[in-house]
Amino acid sequence: MLIAIALGILIGYAYPDLGKALKPLGDGFIALIKMMIAPVIFCTVVHGISSMGDLKRVGRVGLKTLIYFETVSTVALAIGLIIGELLQPGRGFNIDPATIDPRAVATYVTRAKEEGVVAHLMAIIPDSYFDALARGDILQVLLISILSGFAIAFLGKAGEPIGAAVDKAAKMFFGIIRIVVRVAPIGAFGAMAFTVGAYGLGSLLNLVALIGTFYLTSALFVLIVLGSIARFSGFSIIRFVAYI
Repeated sequence: MLIAIALGILIGYAYPDLGKALKPLGDGFIALIKMMIAPVIFCTVVHGISSMGDLKRVGRVGLKTLIYFETVSTVALAIGLIIGELLQPGRGFNIDPATIDPRAVATYVTRAKEEGVVAHLMAIIPDSYFDALARGDILQVLLISILSGFAIAFLGKAGEPIGAAVDKAAKMFFGIIRIVVRVAPIGAFGAMAFTVGAYGLGSLLNLVALIGTFYLTSALFVLIVLGSIARFSGFSIIRFVAYI
């Protein structure tokens, strides 16, 4: 990975046009990772719920999962916004606004203006069962996962083969992720070559600041937010991280 990053920097610095042309390598790697998020969540949640014998417990877990997801995601967004506003890791990047395509965020801006609490809750329901998986909307995937886990649990013995099949599917998806991760150096090479080729060698300082900000934000989230949740649940997040 480090060798790939170094080569990307050299290519981007010595041959800027070539570096810009290598952007699809980085974008492709990110796309490969993103395509696996929805199926992994689906299989993990479905198998986890369907393997519980107590249906009352399943119901409580399903409701808590939705509430937990919404609450903790909101806190995570708030922390990210605050840290980003305070540290401003992108300052000095000097990107020409004319090169930014406003259509990339137009959908989000429109939804932010139109969407209230009710509309947001209604948007959790997908148009079809497979539409949630196809679009990769995590909340929709979470909903159909919980419903599927309930349904399999209600089937009793008849549902056990389905649960086992979902568990095997999860192992397959994790296997795909292992394959994808092996090409991470190629993605890093393309992304670094594009960054240096498009924005210059000085952009690496901003990139380092961005990465540092990311790790700082992640550490704050893990230690403060997840640490508080873990303490409330009766265990230490530091010991848990050390264990895994």
